[in-house]
Amino acid sequence: MAVTINASTSAGLVQTADLSGSLALQANGTTVATASSSGLAISTYNPSASLITSGTSQASTSGTSIDFTSIPSWVKRITVMFNGVSTNSSTDFLIQIGAGSIDTASYISTSMLIRNAGVAPESSTSGYVIGSYGASFNHYGHMFITSFGSNIWIATHSIIEQSMAAIFAGGGVKTLSGTLDRVRLTTVSGTATFDAGSINILYE
Repeated sequence: MAVTINASTSAGLVQTADLSGSLALQANGTTVATASSSGLAISTYNPSASLITSGTSQASTSGTSIDFTSIPSWVKRITVMFNGVSTNSSTDFLIQIGAGSIDTASYISTSMLIRNAGVAPESSTSGYVIGSYGASFNHYGHMFITSFGSNIWIATHSIIEQSMAAIFAGGGVKTLSGTLDRVRLTTVSGTATFDAGSINILYE
C-alpha cells in the first residue's frame, strides 16, 4: 500500500491510499516528492527558493558599529562582505558575534598583511580581527564564519585594499554560550567612524 498526502488549497490536508508502493507528497494536487524503495525523488524544484539568504546591505558611511540581528537558529555559515569599507582611523576592523547580545571576549584571532616581509600579524581577543591599511583606504572582500558544532564558530577572511595592492588574510575561533543570532562590524578601538562603502551578509 502507498499513501498520498496532498496539501490542498481548497480541501486542506488530504490523505489517500493506493497500491503503488510509495509515499507521494503533493502541493495542491501536484506531486513534489516521492519516496519509494528505490529512494527519494524530487519532482518540483524552485530555483528562486535559494538555500543562501542575503541580509540587507547597510552603508558603512557613519557610526562606530554595524549590526545584523535576527539570524535564524539553523544557520551554519555566515559570509560577511566588505564593499569599499573605510574608517577615519588606522585601527583594525573587528567582527563580533553573539547569542542574545554581542560577545566581546575570549576570541582567538589573527590577521596578516600579505605585502611586506617582516610585518607582524595583528591579533585580538575581542573579536575576529581584520587588518586595515589605514584611514580613508577602501577594503573589499569577505569573512566566512562557520559552525563547528557546540556553538563553536570558525572564521577565515581575505580582504584587499586595491590602491595599495595589499591583502589581509587570517582567521579565528570563538565559542558562544548559546545559539548565534547576530553579527557586528566594528573596530579594535571601538571609536573609529565608518566613512565609506557598504557591508552585507549571506547566511545558509
